[in-house]
Amino acid sequence: ELRRHGALASMGSVADCYDNAMAESVFATIECELFDQQPRGRFETRRQAKLAVFDYLETFYNPRRRHSSLGQVSPARFEQAHTARKAAA
Repeated sequence: ELRRHGALASMGSVADCYDNAMAESVFATIECELFDQQPRGRFETRRQAKLAVFDYLETFYNPRRRHSSLGQVSPARFEQAHTARKAAA
């Protein structure tokens, strides 16, 4: 399925702790900033959890939350600046 779309599976070396570091960092942030704020630390349904994660990502994490790895700008602002630089080149 991946090859059909021109992608290759990412296979790191055994016990390479850096393979998923970025994804794990994002998941840890979501867990800390979203899930830990939930009463009893959980959602009533899977649908509620999905909607909460979507809302968190689309209304806070991407457009407003500043990221040190992006020079203290949000991912949305970083992408806008990157697109503008590419268009100007």
